Amino acid sequence: MALDDDIGILAGVGIFREFTQDQLRLLAFGTERLRRPAGKEIYREGAAADCAFVVVEGKVALFREREGERIVVGRIGAGSVMGELALITNGYRLTGAMAETEVELMRLNRGLFQRILVEYPDAAAKLHQRLSADLTGMLERIERLAPKFS
Repeated sequence: MALDDDIGILAGVGIFREFTQDQLRLLAFGTERLRRPAGKEIYREGAAADCAFVVVEGKVALFREREGERIVVGRIGAGSVMGELALITNGYRLTGAMAETEVELMRLNRGLFQRILVEYPDAAAKLHQRLSADLTGMLERIERLAPKFS
C-alpha cells in the first residue's frame, strides 16, 4: 500500500484523530505491515507490550486463557487498534490476540510515537485530553455497573 493509504487508515483511528497530516505521515512512515493467516497468534496475554497494532483488514479475536482454555472476550476488525497504551508506557498485554481470518496489520513503534509527541507538544496535549475523557467515561460506566456486583 502507498504511504497515503496508510495515512488515511491511521487518520480513522481514534487515538490519532487529532494528529495533523504531517504527524500522521511521520507515524505512517515508521509502521511495519504484517500479514497473519487465520488461526495465527498475534501476541500472548502477559507478553511485554512494546507496540500497538492497527487492523487494516480481517478480524481478530481477543482472548484470555483460563485453566488451559481460551475465552474470547472481544472481536475487532478493520480500523481498530490493539494495545494503544503500549505506545505511551511500558506494560503487559492484558489479552492475547489471534487472527480469526487472514489479517493485515500495521505495527506501530513506541519510540517513534513518543518522538512525535515530544516534537509536537500540541499533539501530546490533545492526546492527554482524549485519554482523560476516555478514562472518565470508563469510570462512569464502572460506577453504573458497581451495584450489580455488590
